[in-house]
Amino acid sequence: MLILLALVVAFLYLHFTGGSGLTRLYLAIALVVASAVILLPSFSVDLPDWYKTWLGNAKIELGLDLQGGTHLLYAVKLDDAVKTQLRRRGDDLKNELKKSRLEVDSITQDNSGAVIVKLKTSDERSPFLDLMSQGFSDLVVTSVPNEGGGPAYSLNFKPAEITDIQRNAMEQVLETIRNRIDQLGVRETTVAQEGNNEILIQLPGIQDPERAKELIGKTAVLEFKLIDDSHDLGDAIKNGPPPGDELLYGNDRRAQYLVESPVLLTGDVVTQAVVRPGARLEGPYVEVELDPRGADIFDTLTAENVGRKLAIILDNTVYSDPVIKERIPGGHVQISGRFSMEEAHDLALVLRSGALTAPVDIEEERTVGPSLGRDSIRQGEISFIIGALAVLIFMPIYYSGAGFVADFGLSLNIVLLLCVMAAMGATLTLPGIAGIVLTLGMSVDANVLVNERMREELRNGKSTRESVKLGYQRAWSAIRDSNISTFVAGLILFQFGTGPVKGFAVTLCVGVLTGLFSCIVVTRAWYDYKIMMRRLDRISV
Repeated sequence: MLILLALVVAFLYLHFTGGSGLTRLYLAIALVVASAVILLPSFSVDLPDWYKTWLGNAKIELGLDLQGGTHLLYAVKLDDAVKTQLRRRGDDLKNELKKSRLEVDSITQDNSGAVIVKLKTSDERSPFLDLMSQGFSDLVVTSVPNEGGGPAYSLNFKPAEITDIQRNAMEQVLETIRNRIDQLGVRETTVAQEGNNEILIQLPGIQDPERAKELIGKTAVLEFKLIDDSHDLGDAIKNGPPPGDELLYGNDRRAQYLVESPVLLTGDVVTQAVVRPGARLEGPYVEVELDPRGADIFDTLTAENVGRKLAIILDNTVYSDPVIKERIPGGHVQISGRFSMEEAHDLALVLRSGALTAPVDIEEERTVGPSLGRDSIRQGEISFIIGALAVLIFMPIYYSGAGFVADFGLSLNIVLLLCVMAAMGATLTLPGIAGIVLTLGMSVDANVLVNERMREELRNGKSTRESVKLGYQRAWSAIRDSNISTFVAGLILFQFGTGPVKGFAVTLCVGVLTGLFSCIVVTRAWYDYKIMMRRLDRISV
């Protein structure tokens, strides 16, 4: 980015202040040398330590279509997101009913996700409906039959609420997957919505697709519940859990736990998760920080349940069941479960990047092999070489000596473009190669305009010095307008495009800037230098 800024500043300075021919020439030589140095890592050259220390090791990376990688298509279960929100509203309702001292027979959730509330007697009907109208206006209350009992109601979200939940769930899943992939360290990824409930993911050059799939698809629903110590675990395993309880397995899939169903705290209050080394026998653990709301809830939870066991549950698996020895303020929580270092790292990554609000399933998986990448590179190289040679041969034929000067500017433009991309650590894709070819065409257009203007001035009887000066001045407005419009189009593509489209936009925008510099500054430097040294009596154009 710094070298790109330097190009812009140098261009503006030399264009608006003039600058001597020697200044332009020295600047061009310095940029050629700097470009060659910066491009060295991209050619897999063994570099000394001092080079890496002072200049870094940034280089041009290859995209999915050039180096291979993984292509995944996920389906997001948006209906499950609605069911999860309904379950949470059911838990909220339980707390409100307890505060209002309204007795209910049961609150359950059927297969469709609807919350079914069964009252003990008809006396609770009016207070219950009043409570629903005041604090749960987002739900539709429908009376349902209840044989041999009091009134029963089915609770569902309103249609507009369901649409909002599904839209928000899709946006959150997209953002969560992007966060997780970013922490994998993969460049130039594609994470985009396809249709109503699908997400396209492309991971260039990823070495462990199975681990990536595991991290991307992990729902990571973190919940805190209390262990039920008032009922016998053996009886619950044998005869089933009592009402309001559930049986869950531990992390080793052997031990079982009888836990109370109400969710006291969820993972949406997690702000940070860091792996910490534990004791030799216990292994590493994950230290979790809660936001202010979560810290307050956890403070109250621990204060009211001193002496009881708290189950820390991830994806319906009990990872830890510590005894609450005292009130724990501040929102500092530790999750231990005899993790390996990689398991602890993955758990922290998932918690840190957020939980998926809806489960995802793989619908399509493709692996782009290196051989296909090599074929793509070869075809891209052939297209670039043919296009470049055609231009480089045409310019001297049509513009004679001025054509050779233009060829030097065009060549320097490509070198500068690659240099900037290497310094930025940009990723080169097939659309990126197309952007380079288009950049070459834009540079040719600028040089053609300059040469035609100089030819016109010579025909009008102007001197060599005047022809060069007026040729660049009068061609500038047309060059400026065409390049600005192209640059703006590239910015729009970068802002709203994804993956390879962004790669095309990057090469296009950078190429516009380097093309302007090489044409307006570098080629002009040659003419100014020759004029200054009184070695340019005539222009071959």
